Amino acid sequence: MKYNLQTISSQFQIAGEFLTAQPYGSGHINDTFAATYRQNGREVRYIFQRINHVVFKNPVALMENVQRVTAHLRAKLAGQPDIDRRTLTVIPARDGLAYHRDDAGNYWRVYIFIEKAKTYDTVESPAQAFAAAQAFGRFQKLLTDLPAPRLHDTIPDFHNTPKRFAALERALAADAHNRAHLAKAEIAFALAHKPMTSVLIDAGLPERITHNDTKFNNVMLDDATGDGICVIDLDTVMPGLALYDFGDQVRTTTSPAKEDERDLSKVGLQFSMFEALVRGYLSEAGEFLTPAERGYLAFSGKLITFTIGLRFLTDFLSGDVYFKIHREGHNLDRCRTQLRLVESIEQQEDRMNKLVATI
Repeated sequence: MKYNLQTISSQFQIAGEFLTAQPYGSGHINDTFAATYRQNGREVRYIFQRINHVVFKNPVALMENVQRVTAHLRAKLAGQPDIDRRTLTVIPARDGLAYHRDDAGNYWRVYIFIEKAKTYDTVESPAQAFAAAQAFGRFQKLLTDLPAPRLHDTIPDFHNTPKRFAALERALAADAHNRAHLAKAEIAFALAHKPMTSVLIDAGLPERITHNDTKFNNVMLDDATGDGICVIDLDTVMPGLALYDFGDQVRTTTSPAKEDERDLSKVGLQFSMFEALVRGYLSEAGEFLTPAERGYLAFSGKLITFTIGLRFLTDFLSGDVYFKIHREGHNLDRCRTQLRLVESIEQQEDRMNKLVATI
């Protein structure tokens, strides 16, 4: 769908002349654009996003979370250089709200564009893995003292693996699109791993403020230093387990393959990447994690990878209603990479646990 970004931009408190806007990024859920303005003789960019209100059913609550979290981060980072590059900055609408709702019912938000930094869809080195994990650990640490009230649950039970498994069972029973026969091996693998789905929920771990979508490409790395400069994509920031965040880092950073890689021989956990993640994450999060949380670090990677695999498989069986697809069977391809990574983690889990115990 095409949107008139110039008209939408006029609803936000942005000075200068609107020049152009182009689609930006590789996200699955929201529609994202980079818009360029001329301000005082120079070009300045902003990020515009249409919030997917089918996925995020309460965009107003979501933006309340984003406002509170970014304001808290800004306060904690006060005095540091380049503060506009170290946390997202929400540009208010003309009416003072953090969003604008257009005539078609779409919800829009705007952030300052973070220059001289970028995201990567796949990790290129252990140093990058360390930097990203350190940034996510710092993000969690800075939010440990976020004042009440409790943040909204933007997607209830987002990482509730037993409920994700139940959703798979419903989709499998319905088989509304006659696709189950195309995923026999993946379905069998999922069913065999059902016993592990409730391990973290039953572990009695403390609730934290967590990002809940810690893909490697949700950290911007500074072009000059390579440091993790800013955590982005805050739609799912809400109460959760710290291990959900670390587990998703393992899922998205330890394998050299893309999330939708069809050649499964390329998929597998690289131990050097896992070690970099553990060291980077604990360099910040180690200040507040409990011994029990530390003890489940390696397991969390397996569980979250399995959980995302369940979600891709469920969406495939349901007719691709959640994740954007770009080819036939795209969600099944994504599912297969996740389950292959689970296998690789299982093969190295003892070694992973031993490493965590030494740090």
